[in-house]
Amino acid sequence: MTIDQVLAFSLIGITVAAFIWNRLPYDVVALTALAAGIAIGLIPADKAFSGFSDDIVIIVGAALVLSAAIARSGAVETLMRPLVPHLTSTARQVPILVGGVLLLSIVTKNVGALAIFMPIALQLARRSGTPPSALLMPMAFASLIGGVVTLVGTSPNVIVSKVRADLTGHPFGMFDYAPVGLCVAASGFAFLCMGWRLLPRRDGSARSMEAAFTLERYTTEARLPEGHPAVGTTIAALEAEGGDEVRVATILRERFRRYPADADFHLKAEDVLLLSGEPDALERFVARTGLILAGNAPTAEAAVMEGVITADSDLVGRTAAQLDLQRRSGIAILAVSRRGRRVEQRLSAVRFRAGDVVVLRGRAAALAPTLGALKVLPLAAREIALGRNDRSWLPAAILLAAMVLVAFHVVPVAVAFFGAVVAVLLLRSMTPHEAYQAVEWPVLVLLGALIPISETVSTTGGADLIAGKLTSLVQDLSPVAALGTILVLAMAVTPFLNNAATVLVLGPIAAKLATKLGLNLDPFLMAVALGAACDFLTPIGHQCNTLVMGPGGYRFGDYARLGLPLSLIVIVVGVPLIAFVWPLHRG
Repeated sequence: MTIDQVLAFSLIGITVAAFIWNRLPYDVVALTALAAGIAIGLIPADKAFSGFSDDIVIIVGAALVLSAAIARSGAVETLMRPLVPHLTSTARQVPILVGGVLLLSIVTKNVGALAIFMPIALQLARRSGTPPSALLMPMAFASLIGGVVTLVGTSPNVIVSKVRADLTGHPFGMFDYAPVGLCVAASGFAFLCMGWRLLPRRDGSARSMEAAFTLERYTTEARLPEGHPAVGTTIAALEAEGGDEVRVATILRERFRRYPADADFHLKAEDVLLLSGEPDALERFVARTGLILAGNAPTAEAAVMEGVITADSDLVGRTAAQLDLQRRSGIAILAVSRRGRRVEQRLSAVRFRAGDVVVLRGRAAALAPTLGALKVLPLAAREIALGRNDRSWLPAAILLAAMVLVAFHVVPVAVAFFGAVVAVLLLRSMTPHEAYQAVEWPVLVLLGALIPISETVSTTGGADLIAGKLTSLVQDLSPVAALGTILVLAMAVTPFLNNAATVLVLGPIAAKLATKLGLNLDPFLMAVALGAACDFLTPIGHQCNTLVMGPGGYRFGDYARLGLPLSLIVIVVGVPLIAFVWPLHRG
C-alpha cells in the first residue's frame, strides 16, 4: 500500500467516523475533509472545487426546487380531494397514501413527495382515529422505493450515473433504472399495503387540538395567576379538573426552583406548571382551569400551527430564548412533543432536536414564512386555495416536459432541469426567495466537497486495492452472489454514512470489482444505487425516515419491524432482476 493510498483511506475513514459521531453538521464534516485533502496534497488545488461545478449539484438542486413548486401548487391536494371522504379505515388509507407518495417520488425528489403527502395523512388520521404510526412509516419507505425508478427520484441514482459517465463516458439515462425500479417498487408497495400491521399502534396520536396530527404526549407551559381558585390547593385537586387526561409534570417556582409533581404538593400564585397530555386534552384543561398559557397573548390575527423540526433547521441544538423568536419573529412556542419523553424545562429553555414536534403561535401572515425559514415542516392543514387558478398545474407540466426532453435525449439532464427551474420562476409559479428556501444547501455542499475526496480512492489506486480484496472474498461465489454482496454492502453502509457518500465511495470500488471478475460493471453500479437508496432499518440514514419519527411517535427499534422484511424483499427481487436486465457477462 502506497503512502497516497494510506492517506486517502485515512481521510475517508476519519470522514466516515465524523459522520457516525454526528457531533458536527455533515456539510461541515465534508468541507473539513476537503480542506484536509488539499492540505496533505491528495487533491490538487486546481481540482479542489470541481465538485461544485459538477452536473450532479445542478440536478439535485433543480429537483428540490421543482418538488417544492409542485408542493406549493396544490395540484396533489386537488387530485386527492375526491378520494378523502372514502378513506375511512387504515386498510383503505395505507394503499392510497403509499401509492400516491410512491408515484410522486418517481418524478420528484423523494423527500419532497413525502412532505407533500404528510399533511394529508395526518388530517386523515385525525378525522378517522387512525394512529399516524400506521401511515407515516409506510409512506416514508414508499418514498424511498419510488425514488429508485428514475434518474431524478433519489440522489444515489444521479451519483451512480455520474460514476458511470466518468468510467465509460456514458451516463445512465432518465429511465434506465425503471425496469428494475418498477418491479422493486411494485413488490414493496404490495408488502407495505399489508405490512403496516407490523407497526405499533400508538393511539394517543390521532386526536389533536384542531391540528392535522397528534403524538403520544405534548408538554406545554402554563402559569397560575394571582387570585386563581387553585392557589393553595394541591396538584391532585387541579389535575382532577382534567378528568385524569392531563398530568402536572413539573412545577417551576421563583424562576429556577424545580419541584416534582407530588399529588399533595400545594400550589402558589405565579407557579409555572409543565403540563403533559394529549393535545386536545391540554386545550380543554387550560380552558377549563383558566391557566395562562405561555407565549404571547392571542390576537385576532393569531394563528396556531404544528410542525416537525427537520434535521437542518436552525432550531436544532438551540433554544427559543437563544433565537429570541418572540421578539424577532413574533412566534411563541406553545407546546413540544419528543416521542413520549418528558420535558422538564421551561419551553423557552428546551434545546430542540430533529424530529421534535412543536406547536407555534404567531401572526397568520408571518407564521408560514417563518416556519419555512426555520425549516420546520408544517403539519397542520396548509392555507392554500386548492386549484386557485390555472397556474396550479404549471409546475407539474413543466417537470413532465423536462423529463420528456431527457427521455428522448434532446438535452442533458442538468440542462433540462435547470431550464425547468427557470421556466417555473419566469411563469411566477414560485418566487426566487421560495426557490432558494427549497434548496437543501447542506446537501449540495456535501456533494460538492465529497466528489473530489471520493475520486482520491481511484486516483491513488485504492479502488483497485479494495476491489482485489473483495475479489478474493467473492471469487468462489457465483456472479449473482457477488452482485448480491455489493447490494447488501451498500444497504449496510448507508445508515451509518450517507447515501450520497456511500455511492461516491462504493461506486468506483464496485466497478473495479466487476472488472477484476471479468463482468459487466453496469449491474454492479445498479446494485450500489439500489442498496444506497433503500435504507429502511434506522431513522438516521435518510431524512425521510427522520422526518416521520416525531409525528409517528416511532422509536429507533420500530423501523426494523417494517424495514427488515422490506429490505429482504429488495434483495430477493432486486438482485435477480438486475442480473436479468443488465447481463453480468460482457457480450
